[in-house]
Amino acid sequence: MKKIGNADLLLRETMIQCLYMAKVLNQILLGKAYYKSPDFVLFKENCIDFLKQIPEDSIDMIFADPPYNLSNGGFSVHAGKRVSVNKGKWDESKGVKNDFSFHTQWIETCRRVLKPNGTIWVSGTYHSIYQCGYALQRLGYKILNDIAWYKPNASPNLSCRYFTASHETLIWARKDEKEKHTFNYKAMKDGNFSEDFLKSSNKQMRSVWSIATPRPEEKTFGKHPTQKSFKLLERIVLAASNKGDVILDPFTGSSTTGIAAVKYGRKFIGIDIEKDYLDLSIKRYKELKNE
Repeated sequence: MKKIGNADLLLRETMIQCLYMAKVLNQILLGKAYYKSPDFVLFKENCIDFLKQIPEDSIDMIFADPPYNLSNGGFSVHAGKRVSVNKGKWDESKGVKNDFSFHTQWIETCRRVLKPNGTIWVSGTYHSIYQCGYALQRLGYKILNDIAWYKPNASPNLSCRYFTASHETLIWARKDEKEKHTFNYKAMKDGNFSEDFLKSSNKQMRSVWSIATPRPEEKTFGKHPTQKSFKLLERIVLAASNKGDVILDPFTGSSTTGIAAVKYGRKFIGIDIEKDYLDLSIKRYKELKNE
């Protein structure tokens, strides 16, 4: 009889854990899903409450685009027209103390469900990103990088009293200080990123990314007011996850995260409180599967 080594035992134990986790996730989650398919599941829930139902240490990567709290009655430009920056009640600031409390709560619930070597990406502008970064540090995350997403086609500043806002900041952090996270270095160094004039061929990926705002074809079925570019999420998914990984977005919106995840062989869980955006997500997913 062949003797089983430590490596084989570890592999077997890992497989058992994975199968058990998949079973638990199916039992707890799929019965409550707003939409479900083998690789794409949506929930119409408050993420802070719902994440408490997901098993601990079960998610490989999280991308979160929380409310920026910038709906303050101001104006911007879209397609050459003057438009309100107000996006809805969900994006209104409730004051510094309450905003920070909200960010701390959702980031804490995300930390519980991440695997020890799992990572979280948080996007934001100066209205919210510093609060999110401080919350990450207070809760014990290890910050790995901050990425400047430069938008070459950003809207102009109408007041002419400030610099034109043309970037967002992304914080990338790991749950556990001592664990080894996923970073697909070679894919980032040698990949084809022709849309990014800052990325030199066969050179290390730097922390400033030039990626345009969402293209018209990304809004075929409608749009979310804070929709992220597919190219942005594509790069994040390819950089920080592997095929078969489970990726979660607690503020999924139109589910650009999910579209990128599924396209590259990952599994996706999306959470949002807005039915219209979940319906938009489903249309985008079905279009992807019919390609």
